[in-house]
Formats: sequence, C-alpha cells, structure tokens
Amino acid sequence: MIEIKVPELAESITEGTIVEWLKKEGELVNKGESIAELETDKVNVEINSEYTGVIKEFLFQPGDNVEVGQVIAKLDENGSEASAPAQEAAPAEEPKAAAPAPEEKQEPVAAETAEEKGKQAIASPAARKRARELGIDLNEVPYKDPLGRVRVEGVEAYKQAQATPAPAAAAKQPAAAPVVNDDPRVERIKMSRRRQTIAKRLVEAQHTAAMLTTFNEVDMTAVMDVRARRKDAFLKKHGVKLGFMSFFTKAVIGALKAYPFVNAEIQGNEILLKKFYDIGIAVSAEEGLVVPVVRNADTLSFAGIESEIARLAEKARNNQLGLSDLQGGTFTITNGGTFGSLNSTPIINAPQVGILGMHKIQRRPVVVDNKDTVEVRPMMYVALSYDHRIIDGKDAVGFLVKVKELLEDPEDLLLEG
Repeated sequence: MIEIKVPELAESITEGTIVEWLKKEGELVNKGESIAELETDKVNVEINSEYTGVIKEFLFQPGDNVEVGQVIAKLDENGSEASAPAQEAAPAEEPKAAAPAPEEKQEPVAAETAEEKGKQAIASPAARKRARELGIDLNEVPYKDPLGRVRVEGVEAYKQAQATPAPAAAAKQPAAAPVVNDDPRVERIKMSRRRQTIAKRLVEAQHTAAMLTTFNEVDMTAVMDVRARRKDAFLKKHGVKLGFMSFFTKAVIGALKAYPFVNAEIQGNEILLKKFYDIGIAVSAEEGLVVPVVRNADTLSFAGIESEIARLAEKARNNQLGLSDLQGGTFTITNGGTFGSLNSTPIINAPQVGILGMHKIQRRPVVVDNKDTVEVRPMMYVALSYDHRIIDGKDAVGFLVKVKELLEDPEDLLLEG
C-alpha cells in the first residue's frame, strides 16, 4: 500500500486546505494524474500521484486542513478499478447493529457522481449521521460551508432555527444556542484559508510597521493625451492596449531609483536595498486581492509591461496563478480607482516598505500653474503608504512628487525609463 502525502509547496507554506478530491475511492489513477486540489495561503495547487494504482482510501474530507508531509490517501499498486469497489463494499454490510458507520463509509462526498450530487445534498459523513438522528432532510438545510457542504454545525443550526425553545430550556444551555444561529436570516460562512491569510497579514503589517500615508494629486492631461493619440497604433503594433498601469509602473521605477530606500526591506537590524525592480500589481480575484509580480519591470517596454499585466490578470481571474507569480515583489501598486475610489490609505504588502495607491480620475477645476486661470482638468489623487522606520517623511513626499512630475511630463518619463 502506497501513502500519498502533501508535497513540499514553498518555503513559507506549511499547510493547506483540501478543496476537493479529483478522483473517487476505488478509481484507477495513473502516475502524474491529479488526485486533489489544495488551497494554500497564496494559490490553489493540485496534488499529483507519483504512482499508478487504485485509490483505496481518502483520509481527509474536503474542507479539512492538512500539513506538508501528511498522508492524505492510500493507493494500491496491485489493485484494479473493477475490484476495488467490491472490496470496500464487503465490510460495509457485516455490522448489523451499527448501521450508521458503514453508511457513512459508503457516502464520501468526493465519491459522489454529478448525478448523485443533483439528487442529494453534499454533506460530511458526520453531518449525515446527525441528520438521521434528528430526522432532518439534508436538502432542507441552508447552512453550508464555502465549499457548499453541509456540516454538523449546519445541521445543529437548522435544528435550532426550527425549534421554539422554552425560556427554561434556553436558560439551561445558553451557549448551545447563539443568537446568530437562531436567526434564519443570518448565514454563517467560514472564511477561506486565503481570506484568513489576507486578514492576518494586513493586521500584522499595521502592527509591525510604523505605517504612514502621504498624498498628492496628478494632472492626467498629458498621459491621457498620449494615450488618445497613440492607443490605436499601439494596439495594432503590440496586440495589447495602452493602459495607465504602464505609465504608473515606469513612473514608480523612476522614483524608486531616486529614492532607493522605498525599494527596500527590513530584516532584523539590517536594511536590504534591492537594486532590482519587481513590481507587484494588485489584482482583484474572486477570493480577494492578489498581487502578482511583474519581474524586472525596469527592463520592459510599455508594451512589455502591459502584456505582462494582462497575462497575470488573466491567470488571476482563472485561479491559475502559481507561487512563482506571487513571490518576491519589491514594491506594489494598487488601483482602487477601478472600483470608483477617490482616495484611500493602502496597507503595505509586507515585507515591502512602500505601496502606491491609484484612484479614480475625476475632472475638477484647478488653478493652472503660471496662469491666472482656472481650468477643468482630469485629476487623480495618489497615495503612498510607507514604513516610517526606514523612510523619512521628506523622502516619502519626494518620492510621490517624483511620480507626479514624471506622469505630468510623459516625455521625461520616457527618458527616465
């Protein structure tokens, strides 16, 4: 019998959550085939079998947490797909007095076919057992985890919601009937592993860094004029649209070169000045914000930057980002303007020490420099959040002013690039 273990994933990842089994118990799996999808702190990965054989047993259910090196399934190299189900079915009928146990064994969620899923609710074995004890139809239970499975807690919550306990009963077991579970209008959803990680790291960033934010505004007239004049020819030549992100990425790189401590990292009592420019571009995915990295962005043209951003955004939307796409950024750009935000204070993407926030372009009346006139211009507020432990306020303001100057003079931006 061969043990299938959670493989080494990355230096910073030690555990994950089983999203689903891609094979069924008793099914033949070939060497190299994927048998499970695992959700980690950063991306979803598939676990492949290193052997050919029949899956004898899954040791965990979807939604369970597993650690690197932990055995999650057993594989029989000498088994056959036809005989495997019969071997497992035999012991399921031996016990006569203890019917619930074999019934649970016969109903692993991962072994359900698409047709069976359409007929009955997806639930853990323990939830099915509890539902039988309480006489509850699992199809009527609305409380499900993020994977759509009914768990024991959901069965209990449904039972409590249906019951009308007397005051005396409520007084005896106040902890067993939390208010949120008694209200059928409230849905309790478990945070995904990735959402938990995002929450944890955002809080850690605020607790460990001396984070401040400085603001400025950029007149986008010149950039928008360049885009309007060049966008058709740019698309025809390079096969990708000329967006704002390439301008901002180039401007950030120019400012990082002028203020190198913004492109650094703190390790203990040392400062690591990074003389390369891997720029993280925050992208909104279904489960939250992810930050894929444009490698060596200083060596890329405008078309190269736009193409790379488009490629990474597509992978993010399709949940295909790999660990290599997310690791090692030196500075991050986030664009809240995509969702209509006029201003914000972005949180540093640790261990980086700076992040630039872009916002919505809005036409506003402004006093034009060197003129005594007020004109309506397309303006954008920009924000730099920075770690005050190594970046002084003067340098933070200077960095943001440099970004502003480069964007307001695209010719200078091209020379800097």
